[in-house]
Amino acid sequence: MLRLNGVSLQATVGSAQLLDNISVQINNGDRIAIIGPSGAGKSSLFRLINRLTSPSEGSIYFEQQSITEIPVLQLRQRIALVPQESKLLGMTVQDAIAYPLVLQKLSTSEISSRVTTWRSALKIPDQWLERNELQLSGGQKQLVAIARALVMQPNLLLLDEPTSALDFGTANHLLEILEQISSAGHTTIMIISHQLELIKSFANRILYLESGKLTEDVVANAVNWQKLQEKLLIAETQSTQEWS
Repeated sequence: MLRLNGVSLQATVGSAQLLDNISVQINNGDRIAIIGPSGAGKSSLFRLINRLTSPSEGSIYFEQQSITEIPVLQLRQRIALVPQESKLLGMTVQDAIAYPLVLQKLSTSEISSRVTTWRSALKIPDQWLERNELQLSGGQKQLVAIARALVMQPNLLLLDEPTSALDFGTANHLLEILEQISSAGHTTIMIISHQLELIKSFANRILYLESGKLTEDVVANAVNWQKLQEKLLIAETQSTQEWS
């Protein structure tokens, strides 16, 4: 589904190397957890895949086609990105979820059907529908943004810390829903997360990034989760010391 060949990314200001020679292949139906300390390049990787920025070196292929050859709007219908802090663009919850389908000029009945399906799946209650962004908590905004992505029925879904503001029960339910659509072959999912307890039962592959380099790519059932947690804590501590 997705292939990165020798992808590097240099900061637009300064000479910092945000990503360094990343090569990886993502297969249809994969559930990928991307792990690494702050500043490792995880969000930068998502921005490249979604064409919010372009690599300094290397190439990216989506479904065997260079992403530079796919019109941006078409690409973003097939590759949906939900950043850690999502905006509702001044809309109500109802309008925000439906917005990408309105842009696609789908029929009113199709829009209503998809919105109802994903509202129900994610347990978004009726009382949220007329609320605006200022009336929602961080976790509520996360769920709405994920619903807005799912109604698009993307081939690839990129989620940046999607459970960071959710309680454990809601986060667990979300991952169950995502696993169902991935297992059914509808959507390949890549998640950035520091919450190893949640994702270890969800992901089938783990990518570990540190200092812009992809240092590990392993199947999830081969991971020593305790050692991975310790490695992450050490790397986070070193990163914090560098900035202090």
